[in-house]
Amino acid sequence: MLNGLWLSFFVLGAIAALARWLIGGDASVFGAMVESLFAMAKLSVELMVVLFGTLTLWLGLLRIAEKAGLVDLLARLLGPLFARLMPEVPRGHPALGLISMNFAANGLGLDNAATPIGLKAMRALQDLNPSATTASNAQILFLVLNTSSLTLLPVSIFMYRVQQGADDPTLVFLPILLATSASTLAGLLAVAAMQRLRLWDPVVLAYLIPTALLLGGFMSLLAGMSATALAALSSLLGNLTLFGLILLFLVVGALRRVAVYESFIEGAKEGFDVAKSLLPYLVAMLCAIGVLRASGALDFGLDGIRWLVEALGWDTRFVDALPTALIKPFSGGAARAMLIETMENFGVDSFPALIAATVQGSTETTFYVLAVYFGAVGLQRARHAVGCALVADAAGIVAAIAVCYWFFG
Repeated sequence: MLNGLWLSFFVLGAIAALARWLIGGDASVFGAMVESLFAMAKLSVELMVVLFGTLTLWLGLLRIAEKAGLVDLLARLLGPLFARLMPEVPRGHPALGLISMNFAANGLGLDNAATPIGLKAMRALQDLNPSATTASNAQILFLVLNTSSLTLLPVSIFMYRVQQGADDPTLVFLPILLATSASTLAGLLAVAAMQRLRLWDPVVLAYLIPTALLLGGFMSLLAGMSATALAALSSLLGNLTLFGLILLFLVVGALRRVAVYESFIEGAKEGFDVAKSLLPYLVAMLCAIGVLRASGALDFGLDGIRWLVEALGWDTRFVDALPTALIKPFSGGAARAMLIETMENFGVDSFPALIAATVQGSTETTFYVLAVYFGAVGLQRARHAVGCALVADAAGIVAAIAVCYWFFG
C-alpha cells in the first residue's frame, strides 16, 4: 500500500507537470520540482534534530512510569471496564497492561513509541484468539480504539510546531482534545453496535458517564469564552499538563525507589533507536509530497474541491488543510509530511496549518495500523474493523474542522 501511495505521488506530479508545460507553457515547473526535492531532504534532517530529542525524552520518562508501577495501576483501574468491553480477555492478563500502556503512549502523542507496545498487545490478544486468521472481537476493539487515537497530550504536534517556529506550540491543545474525544467516541459506538456490547452495563456507565459529563461541562465552559481566551487557556493547560505529567513520573518513581536516572537512560536509548530509524521514511515522504505540490497536482485537486465548496456557499479556508486529512488513514509519515509542508507553505499559525495540526493529532493511520497490527499476528480477515475505524476517522476530521472554526475562525 505504501509503495503504491509513494509512487503515485511522483506519477501524479509528472502528469501535472507535463500538463503545465504542454498546455500552459510553464517550463519552470521541472526546476521547481527538483528544487523541492533538495529542500524537503534538508527539511527532513532539520526535523530529525527535534525528533531525536523528543522521542528520547518521552520514552525515557515512560520507562520510569513503567518501573514505578503507574502502568500496572492504570491496568488495574481499567480492569473492570475491559472485563465488559473485552469479555474474552481474563482479568490480570498481560494484554490489559500492554493495551493500557499503548493507550498511554498514544495519549501522549508518541505514535512511534506506541507501535511496538501495541504489537505486543496484539500478540497477547492473539494467544486468546481461537482463530489463526480471523480477528477476534477484542482485537477489533483494540485496533479501532487505537486508530481513533485518543490523544490527551499531542507532544509530537507540539514538536513540529516548535520546529516551524510557532510562538505558542501548545495552541492546538484544546482543539485536539475535543476532536480526538469525538473520534474515540464514534469508534467505540461503531464497535459496540457491531459487537452488541452492553454499553449500558452499570460498570461501563460508571466509567463513561463521568467522563462524558466532565468533557461536556468543560465544553460548556469553553462555549462562553472568546477566541482569545480559548487560545490562552489552551496554551496554559497544555503546558501545565505537560510539566505536571513529567513531575508525576519523577516523583512517583522516586517514592517507589526507582533509579530514575538509570531508568530514564534505559528508555532514552530505545527512543534514540526508534528516532534514527525514521529518517529514511521522513525523507522519502517529504520529498514525494514536495514534488506533488511543486508540480501543481495538489493544487489542481484542491481547486476542484474548493470550487465545489464555493458552489455550496461554504467557507473554503479549510480546503488547504484537506491533504493531511485525506492521506492520514493511509500513512502517518505522509500525513506528517503534509502537515509540515502545510506549515511551511501557509505559515505555522495559519488557519489551514492549525486545522491540519488538529487533524493530525485526532486521527490515525487506519490502513497502515491495520496492516501492521493484524499482519504481525497473521490475521487475514479483519471483519468490521476497517468500517468502524473509518467511522472514527471521519468523525475526527469533521470535529477537527468544526472545533478550529470555533476556536480560531
